[in-house]
Amino acid sequence: MFVLVFTLMAGAAGCQGDKTNQTQDRTSTENTQDTQPTVDDWSGVNLGGAGATFPAPIYTKWAYSYEEQAGLKVNYQSLGSGAGIAQIQAKTVDFGASDAPLELSELDASGLIQFPMIIGGVVPVLNLPGITSGQLKLTGELLANIFLGTVTKWNDPSIAVLNPDVTLPDLPIVVVHRADGSGTTWIFTSYLDKISLQWHDRVGAGKSVEWPVGNGGQGNEGVSSYMQQLQGSIGYVEFAYAVQNNIVYAQVQNQAGNFVSPSIDTFQAATANADWANAPGYYMVLVDQPGDQSWPITGASFIIVYKQQDDPTKSRAMLSFFDWCYKYGQQMATEMDYVPVPESVVAMVENSWRENITVTGEKVWQ
Repeated sequence: MFVLVFTLMAGAAGCQGDKTNQTQDRTSTENTQDTQPTVDDWSGVNLGGAGATFPAPIYTKWAYSYEEQAGLKVNYQSLGSGAGIAQIQAKTVDFGASDAPLELSELDASGLIQFPMIIGGVVPVLNLPGITSGQLKLTGELLANIFLGTVTKWNDPSIAVLNPDVTLPDLPIVVVHRADGSGTTWIFTSYLDKISLQWHDRVGAGKSVEWPVGNGGQGNEGVSSYMQQLQGSIGYVEFAYAVQNNIVYAQVQNQAGNFVSPSIDTFQAATANADWANAPGYYMVLVDQPGDQSWPITGASFIIVYKQQDDPTKSRAMLSFFDWCYKYGQQMATEMDYVPVPESVVAMVENSWRENITVTGEKVWQ
């Protein structure tokens, strides 16, 4: 199994030096924010997390930067959302991460709480000779037909009619999908399920589905790697992976009928009407949202923790890290093509920490 593990150790670059230099390091970071906070010293505290590959690049960046300032070590395993949920339920990690939110009833049954940590987009990616990013146009219905295996050639008339100015190769379409339980898959299939009645009837939405056709890759990383090897392939990954790996992505038609490219602006447009205050357990689906510029395959990624914590120091360090990410990690997030959670939602989330997360009956977050 292809597993990407991000471990932030004390010997990492930028964390060397004597005690004085380490103290100075914790008051600054390579990624300068508008205002740097004064942080508590969490040296000697180690956190373990596992789950979604969708947010792994920004979680890694945040963890490294926060370790420089606060001494906290975070080991985040990019295993997929399904594994993240399984590991937090088994109490083998301090926090799980999933792009597929749990229903409130599922959270309550396990004594868990979840909250959105970051927002981004899932994008269809291509390996086609002569085609550049944003050049090819696809509709949701056409994407469904491709992943159903009913459209099998790149010069199929249903693709050609949307792309009269593009020279389409006479190549078979090679579908690449996730092989693991994946929140990225949940976002992508939730979109196809909403758009295509045929997809709804035959496949549906889920972290794992019975794919009619295609080759499976482990994680966003595995799909990205597969895509680069297979000419004529199409898959889906989180936008940051497409950008970082120079993989060509397509435009997709949104609910308003406009063809849009993935970007921070189009992801933000998709979240503009999200009513987080009335979403039980912060359960929120952001696909096929209204708006002229909305990216139709947008989603949030969630952190999942236990309401009843065992270790007061570790639980405070964990929430302090998430608080820092919300308030001082926004610039890093946008630089990596993610959308920060809005401040109004952060306030709701942190209030839910105060109300729900305790150690032996005492509130962890004040």
